[in-house]
Amino acid sequence: MFIFIFQTIWLFIDDFAGKGLDIFIIGKFLFYLMPNLMERVIPLTVLLSSILTFGAFAENYEFAAMKASGISLQRAMRSLIVFVIFLGGVTFYFANNIIPISEQKIYNLRRNIAKVKPAAIISEGIFSDLEGTDMNMKVDRKYGEKDRFLDNVIIHEKSKSGVNTTVIKAESGELISSEESDILQLVLKDGHYYQEMVTKNNKEKLKNPFAMADFKTYTINKDLSELDDVDLNEERDVSTDKMKNISRLSKDIDSLKEDNTKLVTAFSKNIVNRMGAFITLNKPDSLTALSIANKKKERDSLGTVASTDTIISLYPEYQKMQLLSTAKTATANILTTIQGKRQELQIKYKIYRLHILSLHKKYALALSCIILFFVGAPLGAIIRKGGLGLPMVIAIVLFLTYYFIGVFAGNYAKEGNIHPIIGAWLSTFIMLPLGVFLTRRATADKGLVSIGSIIDYFKELIKKNSKTATHDN
Repeated sequence: MFIFIFQTIWLFIDDFAGKGLDIFIIGKFLFYLMPNLMERVIPLTVLLSSILTFGAFAENYEFAAMKASGISLQRAMRSLIVFVIFLGGVTFYFANNIIPISEQKIYNLRRNIAKVKPAAIISEGIFSDLEGTDMNMKVDRKYGEKDRFLDNVIIHEKSKSGVNTTVIKAESGELISSEESDILQLVLKDGHYYQEMVTKNNKEKLKNPFAMADFKTYTINKDLSELDDVDLNEERDVSTDKMKNISRLSKDIDSLKEDNTKLVTAFSKNIVNRMGAFITLNKPDSLTALSIANKKKERDSLGTVASTDTIISLYPEYQKMQLLSTAKTATANILTTIQGKRQELQIKYKIYRLHILSLHKKYALALSCIILFFVGAPLGAIIRKGGLGLPMVIAIVLFLTYYFIGVFAGNYAKEGNIHPIIGAWLSTFIMLPLGVFLTRRATADKGLVSIGSIIDYFKELIKKNSKTATHDN
């Protein structure tokens, strides 16, 4: 846990440094983050401890004494198997109940950090983008209680087109907030206000009109949720699935699937109606079909029926160009609509896949503890080494293999390249045959790889080849 917490500090060092956060807030964040780290800590702990324990037993000939007393490896592992199954149940409860609460606490801490310490969203000496707003701000110095007082404030405010049209400068400022209110007040003193005016025509634009005002006190009110620049999790917009337990995830998966199906169906009908194609026709009965076929033969014999490829040839030349232009414009508009809808659908289906992934990860985490025990315990009995040397190296290599397979599979599942269920279970199922193989080898008191049998196999193969060559000669 200490190793993963230390890694987390380095990952979020940019968010901690320069924000003026005290040690209590940082400690609270790390405390709330610890349950999330259990997804990696528990499997690694089970794997490492089982290798160390059984490796020390084998190194000190404890297993030899057990076998001499008629105690098999399975019997020696029985109590630990019961304990690991119990640990898997506790892990499942932890993943289903504690981790969602932890995620909610982290989310609330991020949102409320501006209430607890509003100056944390502003850094000294550089322009700080106020996420969710159209403003960025620079101050030379912060001081006072909770850094609420500011010196030499410069604010750039963007227009709807993303252009800096407003500049506000003030000699000093003060941040006023309350934990009971969602409004943050920025009171500026002794400053100037500049704004470029939007003109209706190019002639007026050439005059570069602007508005300027001096003020003694100027108050800006902003919603705290818009000023939440302390983003300690990049996936905050799509990570709400982690805040839900299995019951909630199951309900939301069904709801998301139904909503996505309705959205796609409505959009496809809209496109079909705009195209005027694929119109559903009533299926004619046998007499009607025969009558239509006879009429078609008669018209074909007279040469009065034109194919769809030659319909445009029936129109004059000037109308041909108009028809083609209209068709191209309509097709381009439909393609633009589809491209715009595609991004919306990708986001919605990604959220749907994330819910399925989170649901199955809770089950996979519990089962992985049991499987990794059956990987580590027989492996420790086979290598017959205790301590923190070779067992530590082997445990880290196996865990990194398990972890990175899970990460890559999860990323592929998020993007829809593989099914989310496969993404959640892949790393666990890869370790399952390894655990069965190692357990069988350890039960039969065999090494990890029987070098002697491999050498004997190649010797026999060489003898057969030499006999065949002699017989042919």
